[in-house]
Order: sequence, then structure tokens, then C-alpha cells
Amino acid sequence: MSRSALIVVDMLNTYGHSDAEALIPSVREALPRIVGLIERARGGAVPVIYVNDNFGEWRSHHGEIIDTTISGPHSDLVEPVLPDENSLFVVKARHSIFYETPLSYLLSQLDVGHVILCGQVTEQCILYSALDAHIRHLDVTIPEDAVAHIHQDLAQASLRMMERNMDASIRKAEDIEF
Repeated sequence: MSRSALIVVDMLNTYGHSDAEALIPSVREALPRIVGLIERARGGAVPVIYVNDNFGEWRSHHGEIIDTTISGPHSDLVEPVLPDENSLFVVKARHSIFYETPLSYLLSQLDVGHVILCGQVTEQCILYSALDAHIRHLDVTIPEDAVAHIHQDLAQASLRMMERNMDASIRKAEDIEF
């Protein structure tokens, strides 16, 4: 049986974009459950993989991304979810965590067949990443209370689409077993 991995999507963020004001309250609400998932995964020796936007900085690596986000005005949303020394990190430039990244190869090297996607934004990066995971024959779980949204109605529709069209398991974070 293949193993699971927790994928933390776009949580290292400066919140300097036009949708930030609408997104931040949802991030604050989801943050404790995201932190809890990260802690449980680490405690269970489950790979924790951060996949994060590069903010258009093509020289960026995870250290620069971390430095930029924790020095910003919303570091309180970033510091609780910082990668540790065992975390893996993939930089992305588009919505899907798979689009032109080495993530598929990394997952195959780790013998991962099940991904748990937490982070932001439900109706954008989480949705598109879940679809790309599904077409790669990966099992997908979305902790509905550990993903943040900009538009609640679109997020709810996205969760229904992931469950119905991509066979994703939509669960509460506390019900996820690693």
C-alpha cells in the first residue's frame, strides 16, 4: 500500500494581493487546523510537502520565500506553519501544484499514492491541484476546515466538485488519519 503525504499549499504568503482582504479571515479560521495537521503528520513520520508560489521571483528559493513572508505585515499567519528541517519544498508559478513542477516525481520517489491538500485558496489552487492529482491516479483528501477561501460560495461549490467529479474525500481535519 502506498503512503500518504500532507501537502501545504501557498501558506507562505505576503497577503499583498488584491484578494487578501477577503482571504485573511478565512485563513485565520483555518490556521489552527492546518497547524494541527502539520503537527500530526510530522509526529507520524508522514511527509510534509510545502508547495508555494514564487511570487514571480524567478531566483527565489524556499529560504527567500520564507524570509519575504515572515518579514511582511501578516507574519502571524505564516510563522505557525513554517517548514521544519524535515519538510520538503516545491516552488510553483501557477495555480496547480503539479503544473511544471517536480511534484509528481517527488511523490513517486516517496511512494505516495494519497495526498491530503490543505492551505489556500479552496476555489483556485486547491481545486486545480485536486484535479491534477486525480488525473495522476492519486487518492485525494481535502480537510474542508483546513482550506481557506476568498469566496465562500465558490469554495463550497469547489468542495462539491472535488468530491463528485474527482472522488476526493472531503472530511474534517480531525477525522483525517495518517
